[in-house]
Amino acid sequence: MRETTDLPPASIEIPAAWAGELMAKHPDRWLVELDPRDVAELELAATSFLAGSRDIGGLTKADFPLPRLAGHLAALREKLIAGIGFEVLRGLPVERYSAAMTATIFCGIGAHLGSARSQNAQGHILGHVRDIGADARDATTRIYQTAERQTFHTDSADVVGLLCLSDAMQGGESLLVSTVTIYNEMRKSRPDLVRLLFDPIATDRRGEIPEGEKPYFEIPVLNWHAGLLTGIYQRQYIDSAQRFPDAMRLSAAHVEALDLFDSLANDPKLNLSMRLRPGDMQFVYNHSLLHDRMGFRDWPEPDKRRHMLRLWLSIPGDRPLPECFRQRYGSIEIGDRGGIIVRGTRLNVPLRPIPGKSENGFPSMQKNEKGRQSAPSIPRGR
Repeated sequence: MRETTDLPPASIEIPAAWAGELMAKHPDRWLVELDPRDVAELELAATSFLAGSRDIGGLTKADFPLPRLAGHLAALREKLIAGIGFEVLRGLPVERYSAAMTATIFCGIGAHLGSARSQNAQGHILGHVRDIGADARDATTRIYQTAERQTFHTDSADVVGLLCLSDAMQGGESLLVSTVTIYNEMRKSRPDLVRLLFDPIATDRRGEIPEGEKPYFEIPVLNWHAGLLTGIYQRQYIDSAQRFPDAMRLSAAHVEALDLFDSLANDPKLNLSMRLRPGDMQFVYNHSLLHDRMGFRDWPEPDKRRHMLRLWLSIPGDRPLPECFRQRYGSIEIGDRGGIIVRGTRLNVPLRPIPGKSENGFPSMQKNEKGRQSAPSIPRGR
């Protein structure tokens, strides 16, 4: 058990400690409309890049000049790190772009925010979030590959970005909630339980195991480090980690603490619900927010089905992370951390998913050997 002195203050008052009920009334704080000049600048940068037949996986900020938008993206990076922790950019006309054009624009914006990280054992730095008919009960399934409710969680990078290509026929709303607000509420009502969330807790890697690591990592849900509260959470994977006999057993009190954490995350007064439209780009800071997706019913036509592109980003100038995050992030070096790398991983940019196939079936453009994700402490296959 941790001592009370190891806990953060009784209440953390920072911009990221928001309540969804209030945030829903002020979309001007988080929703930004791209105007035609912004769109034209993005299209010009992408067209110029693709004209050089270069690898999208190696795209850098210098390759994607945005004289008009660069200032806003720099401000967005600070908003993610030290502000409310999220923003939605609206108005990209994705319906008129090729797959390569869309990927280049999204990766180009990502390059202005940070460096892209691998999202799975296949080394994809551009993820496709779709229902591929996977079974959520399978211990190797990643929940985003299904149409089921995801539950509130963090991803294994500083920032996650989503670009909506098409939305579901029904459902699929995006939900955000502040980890800091949940802590504040738990600290007021059940300080005995919130302490338990600072204990190391096993989380299932779902079969994507870096060389030399356990099939689960043991990082506290809440971490107080360098005067900042940092969260990492996926309840379904915490529960499934109990299948490993050497994983720490969850006590009844730990389960009660996790249940209360979930209950607060699902409180409509605390979380913010939004429906992403085609062309919306949502960026979320994993260290202070949790995100979720409601279950959905998809269109019967394959070309209309719900489809999001996803980026995981490591952000320069970000907060320090505690040592225990090496288990999941490989490196905790600011600006070069996060992602999933296992033996044989080769970084690549899949432009299209193949309907009905797992991510292994995506065609791709390979990231070059001088790509950004090169932290020496992350095994890359020896």
